[in-house]
Amino acid sequence: MTEVLDTSLEEGVYRLRWYAAAALTFAALMDLIDTTIVNVALPTIQRDLQASGTQLEWVVSVYLLAFASTLITSGRIGDRIGRRKTFLFGVVGFGVASLFCGVAQSSEQLIFARIFQGIFAAVVAPQVLATFRVMFTGKERGRAFAIYGAMAGFASAIGLLLGGVLTDADLFGLSWRTIFIVNVPIAMITFVAAVFTVPESRRTNPPRPNIVGTLILISALIAIVYPLLEGRSLGWPLWCWLLLAYGPLAIVLLAAVDSRRVSAGIAPMVPIELFKVPAFLAGTTLYLTLGAGLIGFFLIWALWLQIGQGFSPTHAGLTTISFSIGALFTAGISVKLASRYGRLVLAVGSLCMAGGFTLSREAALHATTPVDTQALIPGLMIAGAGLGLLIVPLINVVLSAVPRETAGEASGVFNTAQQLGGAVGVAIVGTVFFNALKGGVTSAFSQSALWIIGFFLLCAVLSMMLPKTAVTDAGH
Repeated sequence: MTEVLDTSLEEGVYRLRWYAAAALTFAALMDLIDTTIVNVALPTIQRDLQASGTQLEWVVSVYLLAFASTLITSGRIGDRIGRRKTFLFGVVGFGVASLFCGVAQSSEQLIFARIFQGIFAAVVAPQVLATFRVMFTGKERGRAFAIYGAMAGFASAIGLLLGGVLTDADLFGLSWRTIFIVNVPIAMITFVAAVFTVPESRRTNPPRPNIVGTLILISALIAIVYPLLEGRSLGWPLWCWLLLAYGPLAIVLLAAVDSRRVSAGIAPMVPIELFKVPAFLAGTTLYLTLGAGLIGFFLIWALWLQIGQGFSPTHAGLTTISFSIGALFTAGISVKLASRYGRLVLAVGSLCMAGGFTLSREAALHATTPVDTQALIPGLMIAGAGLGLLIVPLINVVLSAVPRETAGEASGVFNTAQQLGGAVGVAIVGTVFFNALKGGVTSAFSQSALWIIGFFLLCAVLSMMLPKTAVTDAGH
């Protein structure tokens, strides 16, 4: 199968590839910001909608689950009908779903709307990296991935800051609702920009999307996350443990069955061929673990600062900006460093994140109430610098390791790993946090932060499992 890049919609549009990259990255940033923008508004949402702790976890994790469940199929659809068309449809749908989130009148309505927001975010995401993969080559592709990786790294902290500012601003008396409604004009601007700059690309004779496989994958992911979120309140009945067992087993069986359906022209949900590429397998596993640690941290961080320390949403968001500043220092040089020193750079980045969050935990344990903001900055900056060293080379490594014609499915699987990791991280870390609340918010933060640190130590181990030459080769 070959890639087709169609520039007939606009004379010279392919020469506008950097403008197209800007529009695509902006849309991806909008999707990624919505992973954490809600976190800093959770205490306000809880008061306004009378939501329980578990419902707050669902508000965060259901977006990630919907995202993860539909990413691979969305990538297949883009490969088949055209990534530009699919991207534009996703942007419109995301704006509409965001509006419904903003007008929700109960926690159940908000959770339901977040499902559709996650689905349309998944429609957008794989088209971005797949289009990058076919628009750029060589060192230019490395620069494009570096820009995307840097923005992806900043998205979590930007989401917290933006969520805090919009919630405190209380524009038109809408309070937390503006964090969703703001996506409507952003989606409109992105749509117009993409119409004039993003070229169409698709695969010739692509396989059909696997609808049955998608439904099985959805059931598997829900089976993994639902018991982690609800098991505590239900007393961990036997069926919760059976669901947890079913989830991973269903994914393994899906991969085995799917491999036999390729001859029928149906795309596999879990493409075995991709996972035979060592760099892709190790890198995707690393990205899943990174998502669990990073998204899990920002959930408990926002809750601790506001509930335990009395920070306003804006104050909580501004405090977290130091994380982005740390990432800014290293993101621009990380690819060059990785080209020279290889996987060691990713391992050092992982250890910096573990060390930085350890400092944040220690600052929380020894702080007075309210905590001095300056005491939190060093740990956040070190962790952010670690993310810059890790995420930019990682994206470049994984997507450079696969053949050009598999760009869509590779980006879909890669992003699925991050979102699934985030959902699992929220479930595990959130459960530990809310279970430990009886001992105080700081104690709950301390106990759940140990899981975060463990995730990043595992990232360091996984970094060293990447093939020795994969990181250096991707930078050239």
